[in-house]
Amino acid sequence: MGHDFSASVPGARRALVTGASAGIGAEFARQLAASGHALVLTARRADRLAALAEELKAAHGVQVDCIAADLADPHTPAALCDELTRRNLTIDVLINNAGYGVPGSLLSQPWRVHADSIQVLMTAPVELAHRLLPSMRERHYGRIVNVASLAGHVPAPAGHTLYAASKAYLIKFSQALALENRGRGVNVCALCPGFTYSEFHDVTGSRALVSQMPKWLWMQADRVVREGLAAVERGDAVYVPGRVNRTIKALNKLLPDRIALRMAARQGKKFRVADDASPAK
Repeated sequence: MGHDFSASVPGARRALVTGASAGIGAEFARQLAASGHALVLTARRADRLAALAEELKAAHGVQVDCIAADLADPHTPAALCDELTRRNLTIDVLINNAGYGVPGSLLSQPWRVHADSIQVLMTAPVELAHRLLPSMRERHYGRIVNVASLAGHVPAPAGHTLYAASKAYLIKFSQALALENRGRGVNVCALCPGFTYSEFHDVTGSRALVSQMPKWLWMQADRVVREGLAAVERGDAVYVPGRVNRTIKALNKLLPDRIALRMAARQGKKFRVADDASPAK
């Protein structure tokens, strides 16, 4: 039976969800709204944010603020927090969900593309936590979910070169942050889903490849989010949703690195876009 996140969190709590316009981010918004949370939704697509906000306000009667912003801009985390202060919006729950994969090999994309992905996937989540954590600690209440990936636990195949690396970084960051805040009323969790039905693979251009993966490897976004919210409430520093995903993680830990990497190379061809292109200009 799933954990009732709303039972332990009063309706006055407010959550900030990044990458909230679709997929796992939108599902976080829906489940948090259903449990009575006020919301601040941020993503690049203002029209989608507005549509989701209207849906949630109509369904649950919660306050929903939208702030369209691009986390690839290094100035965005600070500007976003300044806007929260200007609107007098206190954040109790931070969902660092925004992210994407860059298709192809490292040299197939210009450095600016990789720099933007590092900013979104690694720098922005840490900066938002750094800026919002002090007030959480003052109130002795906070929840931070960093949406990582099963990819951060297993050997990385060719293609999408920085994606698994960035997710491994988020996992280690979450572990350290969880320990630093133990006993302060702030729980931190790296949520590590495997293949999840969302728009992620459409954005990376790998939809045709991943569509060939067996159905039992996939999870629905609502289950991923439900298990993730229960995990952060329990105080799990790292959580992998789904029995299949946990089995994959466990088996990879048992295998010698050389064999695990060989298997990753073979399996990666089924769902990662890789190439040997020269650096784009």
